[in-house]
Amino acid sequence: MGPMSSPQRLTQYAHGGGCACKIPPGELEEMVAGLAPPPSADLLIGVGDDAAVVRIEGGRAVIVTADFFTPVVDDAYTFGRIAATNALSDVYAMGGTPLVAVNLLGWPRDVLPAELAREVLRGGADAAAAAGCHLGGGHSIDDPEPKYGMAVTGIGDPDRLLRGDAARAGSPLTLTKPLGLGVLNNRHKATGEVFQEAIAVMTTLNRDAAAAALAAGVRCATDVTGFGLLGHLHEVARASGVTAVVDAAAVPYVEGARRSLADGFVPGGSRRNLDWVRPHLDAGSAGEDELVLLADAQTSGGLLVAGEVPGYPVVGELVPRRGDTTLVVR
Repeated sequence: MGPMSSPQRLTQYAHGGGCACKIPPGELEEMVAGLAPPPSADLLIGVGDDAAVVRIEGGRAVIVTADFFTPVVDDAYTFGRIAATNALSDVYAMGGTPLVAVNLLGWPRDVLPAELAREVLRGGADAAAAAGCHLGGGHSIDDPEPKYGMAVTGIGDPDRLLRGDAARAGSPLTLTKPLGLGVLNNRHKATGEVFQEAIAVMTTLNRDAAAAALAAGVRCATDVTGFGLLGHLHEVARASGVTAVVDAAAVPYVEGARRSLADGFVPGGSRRNLDWVRPHLDAGSAGEDELVLLADAQTSGGLLVAGEVPGYPVVGELVPRRGDTTLVVR
């Protein structure tokens, strides 16, 4: 860890960072209430999800998503890699394969040089190449804050999708990346310290985890991003009619996350996530700090899988619904 040597720190040009700058989940639900698309037998997934899945001819499904955000790290190239990896994740979270992507770029052209924007785009191109995903063109605007991401189109098997509403009681819960990215990114924004493990986690594709989940016969998964583990797990449990029990001691964290929490580097989004799920949460003896970490807003996080996936830690289980309680922490 150490301070950034670049004279221009991208995180200082944005009010938030990464998926922590998402609109809070409660506000978002109110905003889109009543805007569900008309029922269609071919729209397999599309209400309240990060991606839409449409059945097409030939026994295939098209998966479409878009994701972009403000800088989560100061280095332009690394920011591009993280943002693109995060955008690709929605396709993997559905059990699909990314096919083609286009860039989405907002740039304060009178404030930050074009060379930095080029580095952001280069990082995104390298992430797409690592995924074997074609990248062509996109859209850019002059924006007071730097923003970057991708719109991604993928393909999948309509009969082997990973859904967020297919969890079943009796299934274990598997998490494929450690938590703590929100508090570490918040510390990076405030101090300039660089956390290499966090960068490695955020630039790791969820491709292998998704393939392992499909090979294990899993049918329910989501990726853990801005709503935190508890927020995304609440969505899955609510949609599936089950209660999720989290074994707090089994949840892995990136090195330095607990220290950053103790030092006060908590994104506002993480606390909003916890406030959103609290009415549906049986926290048991878990302390507030533990709950904040479990609700920490992640950027380019891992998959949360309703099933056991070899090589990844089991962090809880699904049980029959317990009234209005969708989440239990033990």
